Amino acid sequence: MRAALLASPATPLVMTDIECADPGPGQVRVRVTHCGLCHSDLTLIDAPEGLAPIILGHEAAGIVDAVGTGVSTLAPGDHVMLSPFGPCGVCYWCVRGETVHCAAAMSMFTGTLPDGSVPFSLEGRPVYRGLGVAGFGELTVVAASAAVKIDPDIPLEVAAVIGCATQTGVGAVLNTAKVEEGATVLVMGLGGVGMSVVQGARLAGACRIFASDPVADRRNAAIAFGATDLLDPSTTDVVAHVLEVTGGVGVDYAFDAAGAGPLVEAGLAATRTGGTTVMVGAPALEHTVTINPAVLYLTQGKKLLGCLYGDCNSQREVPRLLALWQTGRLDLEPMITARRPIDEINAGLDDLRASVGIRTVFNLGV
Repeated sequence: MRAALLASPATPLVMTDIECADPGPGQVRVRVTHCGLCHSDLTLIDAPEGLAPIILGHEAAGIVDAVGTGVSTLAPGDHVMLSPFGPCGVCYWCVRGETVHCAAAMSMFTGTLPDGSVPFSLEGRPVYRGLGVAGFGELTVVAASAAVKIDPDIPLEVAAVIGCATQTGVGAVLNTAKVEEGATVLVMGLGGVGMSVVQGARLAGACRIFASDPVADRRNAAIAFGATDLLDPSTTDVVAHVLEVTGGVGVDYAFDAAGAGPLVEAGLAATRTGGTTVMVGAPALEHTVTINPAVLYLTQGKKLLGCLYGDCNSQREVPRLLALWQTGRLDLEPMITARRPIDEINAGLDDLRASVGIRTVFNLGV
């Protein structure tokens, strides 16, 4: 198969022929047709150190090519959306409904399948499976629980966007924060995840949604997704503005969708007494969050929540999100602002570095 390979850290990706193994027990091999580009991919690509060689891309959809022994829920030809997390269903976390913390699913951070193997190789050397999917290649192998069967009438590029951006953003609102009707919400960062947070707040019935991003095109697009107030953090003190507009109270919920320690601190400052700040974007390793003075947050009862993948169980969440899309309550097509062949992946990465558009989806063919 052809794949966009990160051969060594902080270098351009190269299109390379890679060998892909047959699926093992409980696994499926999928022919990837579409894969979205997420900032988490860019973070790993630009990191000075990390696993390599590796195939990244974790927002993908495609068609089942083959199934391993013991797989009864999927068959070749099925259309599927791929999840970075393939929960085992029986561990400490799974039985408590916390499937994103499943020990087996944590293999997304190791570059391997849950059994420790890798399905890819180049000239006899192993190639890591990035972020649980490896969607920048024409074929991938995942646990059967990480492939969600969808109706063949659903466009696979739409299903791909659900894979990370939509589940993470909408899930952060509905599952992690549990935003209630009539709440006030601040969203900082309006990429694919941030726009999905805005949509989640709209779905939850938030009465006021403040959307902050330094890119004017993204701010303007946020109106169509449900934002009520647009803020340019390069010219406006977001915290001061939110406090002023809310009469000094602050918002009920703040979401850092960009992944930055200072934005988390801004969320803590912008939320009301008893309010909640949710970390949705993944900050760089060198970022820290300071709570100062700590006693103030004790007495005010403010909450800071981590959020991994919107606390979603994809087997349950994807059908729900697709149903919302089919009934016109969730906008997915407008999230896709660029479509490129996989050969143009480095140009797509440059767009992401420059904050151009909301979501780029790569076409890998059928």
